[in-house]
Amino acid sequence: MASGGKTGKAGSFWQRLIGRSVERDEALTAGASPAASDTAPPPDLANTATSGLRDFDIGVEIGRGAMAIVYKATQRSTGRQVAIKRLALSREFSAEDLVDVRERFMREARAAGALEHPDILQVVDAGQDGNDAWLALEYVLGRDLSLFTKAGQLLPVREVVQLGARLARALDYAHSRGVIHRDIKPANVMLDRINGKLKLMDFGIARVGDGSRTRTGLVLGTPSFMSPEQLAGLTVDGRSDLYSLAVLLYQLLTGQLPHQSESMARLMQLIATEPAPDVRTYRRSLPESLALVLAVALEKRPELRYPNGEQMARDLEAVLVMDLQAEPAGAESVTPQDPAFAQTLRLDAGEAGQNPASADLGPAPPDPRQAP
Repeated sequence: MASGGKTGKAGSFWQRLIGRSVERDEALTAGASPAASDTAPPPDLANTATSGLRDFDIGVEIGRGAMAIVYKATQRSTGRQVAIKRLALSREFSAEDLVDVRERFMREARAAGALEHPDILQVVDAGQDGNDAWLALEYVLGRDLSLFTKAGQLLPVREVVQLGARLARALDYAHSRGVIHRDIKPANVMLDRINGKLKLMDFGIARVGDGSRTRTGLVLGTPSFMSPEQLAGLTVDGRSDLYSLAVLLYQLLTGQLPHQSESMARLMQLIATEPAPDVRTYRRSLPESLALVLAVALEKRPELRYPNGEQMARDLEAVLVMDLQAEPAGAESVTPQDPAFAQTLRLDAGEAGQNPASADLGPAPPDPRQAP
């Protein structure tokens, strides 16, 4: 199941809440969504004639993470500038797992390589180098969104909401093709503000380690951004990515995460059982409509979240049209959560829990926000 439900013509939660149909405002995104940067046909990673690192002139290192090193490179066969990401699988995974991990990596790379969307970083090629693996990726300029998660460096609220709508639609596109990201976080989104380019990166990388033992106890994916069902090790679908996207937007808006703890065990408990604080706890000037959108996406139970990215995107655009004509004030100090907000959502903390391990969840429960 690629996404939590089907995209229909019926209004989404925010549209039902305000009792009117909000037409999509094309002016919000006109000129904002970048055109595809390359007109070449989509890569066939299983049958690329020049597949292999020998087709690339490797240049300087441009990035480094816990599991990968990224180099600037030029593809000899096309002259195209790319980024080569080398993943040290042999360092992170036990010998008995390496064959399975490499096979899973190639499956995920092929799936990611089939995605053609202006807001998704294109996978040009992929392969194996000994026991390790590599990806050749579209080379883009910009900074990842982690730069904009600290107080004093936050992006304008309108810009954050616009980016959120674009990311929700990019995820909707990927989910409709059976591809789940599993590691949505600011560091995996590249933004070029000058040219209006946005790129969601690293599709499928978190999937590589699923079910595998690692030498280092590595947790692939970032716990603070994981949905409750992902943390519990259950099967996830597109609604898990939308939960993570809501955490990302929450942090970009406030410089705070919905759930924070120095203890990993306590953090996991909070994500699994405690409702996320109203985003206005950290920024009182944000509109209630935006707080409601994030609250729906941050529901503990997947069936209570947005069923797909398109509905979340439409609600974010509705917030822009109706309540964000002017830029809100800056973030304020922490204040107690407004009890009326929780009442509006009709949340019962005792109902917070996990979806069953079985993929067959049965019919969806009644919408708790729909008036009887």
